[in-house]
Amino acid sequence: MQPYVVRFLEWSAAVGLSDQTVISRKRALHRFIAWCDERDLHRPQDITKPILERYRRHLFHYRKANGEPLSFATQQQRLIPIKAFFKWLSKENHILYNPASELALPKVHKRLPRAILSANEVERILNQTLLHGELGIRDRAIIETLYSSGIRRMELVNLTLFDVDLKNGTLMVREGKGKKDRMVPLGQRACRWIERFRDEIRPGLVIEPDDGTLFLHETGEPLRKNRLTDLVKKHIAAAGIGKPGACHLFRHSMATLMLDNGADIRYIQAILGHSQLSTTEIYTQVSIRKLKAVHALTHPAGRKNSKQRDDNEETDESVLFTALVAESLEETQET
Repeated sequence: MQPYVVRFLEWSAAVGLSDQTVISRKRALHRFIAWCDERDLHRPQDITKPILERYRRHLFHYRKANGEPLSFATQQQRLIPIKAFFKWLSKENHILYNPASELALPKVHKRLPRAILSANEVERILNQTLLHGELGIRDRAIIETLYSSGIRRMELVNLTLFDVDLKNGTLMVREGKGKKDRMVPLGQRACRWIERFRDEIRPGLVIEPDDGTLFLHETGEPLRKNRLTDLVKKHIAAAGIGKPGACHLFRHSMATLMLDNGADIRYIQAILGHSQLSTTEIYTQVSIRKLKAVHALTHPAGRKNSKQRDDNEETDESVLFTALVAESLEETQET
């Protein structure tokens, strides 16, 4: 099957799928081929629907080194490339029929973010970056960018000097998830820290020839995603905040806090780059402050007793009557 996989991956890249998607397909198919080789299945024509069902059950019963099972999301991620592979084989007439056409994928339930930072917690993280000298200025600019724009980790890693318009307060994400470009707003405070890093710190880090990457490692190389994760985690831990997560934590927090402050969910969708509104709607479930306020005002157990309500209603009517009389007197005096 390996020659077919090579051609399938070439086709995937040729039709414009992202490099990450091609890499993900390659890993999943190599795992599947290794499983097939153990069972003396070497040709695409040898694969039937019952065999694919056996592989699906294999993923369900598989246990990692620590004894934990694969999550349903991981199982789904390993099966989707197989369905795509056999669909391509059938379309290219390498096999007579597609055995994966009716393969059922594990259902993945939408889960809430594991943790959300409050506005005060974000400020604590930002303030303690300044304890680390010049590199602290770089780290402050990085976290300010994550918090202000809500961009993903790889989107920040790929930023260049020309993607950030500090004068107009915008940031261009080029070939984000799904190879989609989008422009997002960037707050004034984030712009100031990026400008300070760009003018004061970056020139001392850059190694010629300068490829224009905005955020650099102390060695002068572009930041890699794992290094960026470690950097952000270090500052979260140093601030004494015991919440899991790193770069994506600021993305979740930005969306939730903006919804708390009255932002329309459609604008949040545009900033985050979600293709479907249902993906963004998960943040309405963690934006709890307004829901608590409505609950306190309307739930019978959370309201005052009936006598107090009656007294309050009488007081409200008295205040309203007094206000109307005062307004009438003012109009008479003006006349």
